[in-house]
Amino acid sequence: MAREIIQVEQKVPLLKGIPLSLQHLFAMFGASVLVPILFNTWAGKVVVDPALVLLMNGVGTLIYLFICRGKAPAFLGSSFAFLSPTATCIAAATAAGLDPQLGFQHALGGFVVSGAVFALVALVIRFAGRGWLKVILPPAVMGPIVALIGLELAPGAVGNAFYKDGVMSSGVIVPSYVLVSLVTLGTVLIGSLVFRKFLAAIPILIGVLAGFLCAVLVNIWVPGTISFAAVSSAKLIALPRFVFPVFDGASILIILPAALVVISEHIGHLFVTSNIVGRDLLEDPGLHRSLLGDGISTMLSGFTGSGPTTTYGENMGVMAITKVYSVWVIGGAAVLSIVVAFFGHVSGAIQSLPTPVIGGVSIMLFGVIAASGLRMLVEAKVDYSKSRNLMLSAITFVVGISGISVNIGKAQLKGMVLATLVGMLLALMVWVFDKLGWNSEEPDAASM
Repeated sequence: MAREIIQVEQKVPLLKGIPLSLQHLFAMFGASVLVPILFNTWAGKVVVDPALVLLMNGVGTLIYLFICRGKAPAFLGSSFAFLSPTATCIAAATAAGLDPQLGFQHALGGFVVSGAVFALVALVIRFAGRGWLKVILPPAVMGPIVALIGLELAPGAVGNAFYKDGVMSSGVIVPSYVLVSLVTLGTVLIGSLVFRKFLAAIPILIGVLAGFLCAVLVNIWVPGTISFAAVSSAKLIALPRFVFPVFDGASILIILPAALVVISEHIGHLFVTSNIVGRDLLEDPGLHRSLLGDGISTMLSGFTGSGPTTTYGENMGVMAITKVYSVWVIGGAAVLSIVVAFFGHVSGAIQSLPTPVIGGVSIMLFGVIAASGLRMLVEAKVDYSKSRNLMLSAITFVVGISGISVNIGKAQLKGMVLATLVGMLLALMVWVFDKLGWNSEEPDAASM
């Protein structure tokens, strides 16, 4: 029996919608909160309040859904693309004998300008159209790019699931982590296959709860598997701490190249979401609306002291597994994120989720995204007997997984982002050769 699909615009009853929204909150929480934790670690003090990040992620998501007219289901979480340049701003302030907080405020100015760049690109797309996307991102390029989004995230998922400190490079596999992550992953996998009715829509939430319970039991024999320190130290009601940007030309130039990374990532994510929900979201509501929503969210985050945002692959994975695409569910997750920001104990409880639980869920979520890229190639009927398609896909894949990187200022282009740029350039070259009559092969219909 086919699983019920809850469509993008479909409303969900409140009691059914809350657990569906909780899945999305759990899926994004670990990665989104990690960003402010890293900022604070580098500064040696609290320069950004994690609760503020949750607040602005929720507000930004609601703004995004409004601008996209409720037609593009996506959750906006903290972007990792800005980590390196922000660390540079904090380090520069520290080296100059200044308060690291000032370095972060300089980075905030760069976040605001980056958001403005998103909005400017959205404006260009609005008036120039998106026909050029079919030229520079044909299926033979887009399929591998989408697959790379999942493959690039996979090492982080495996690190969280099995390794000490959540890092594969530590080389230390923790047996208790293995048990907890396998229980989590196994519950999600079995639930996705055998659950029926409403339970079939919340296998990830059930998997998270099963993993959490397993971690509590394992902690009896292996102390440290789970920690409730975040709960015990939290206040019942806490107002997020706001910080305001300082606009510094040099810092803006350091931060700005990361905007290119997020724009490339955003286009890829919208392709993935379109593939998942079975609608061309780049056409309706349009790439320009989607990018504008992300840009306004990033600008607002910069003005208040939070981190820049981006559409989250974790939440795309949740939709792919559960077949629940409702923007009302995504909006519910945004509201929950806002509420959690003001309740310290609730936020602390979610922060207590052990890394192997997050890792176990992420293995499934990121794998589904990678598989979506292969699905895109199949559905587009890409003909690999043609040299052009073979060349475009082959080089895009190799650039994405080889580890090669290119530095632009303090921003580093690598992985999926660099593969996107290289794939676009190659596709443009093929298109030019077609127009000049230099290609011996007939172009694909989807690329014309």
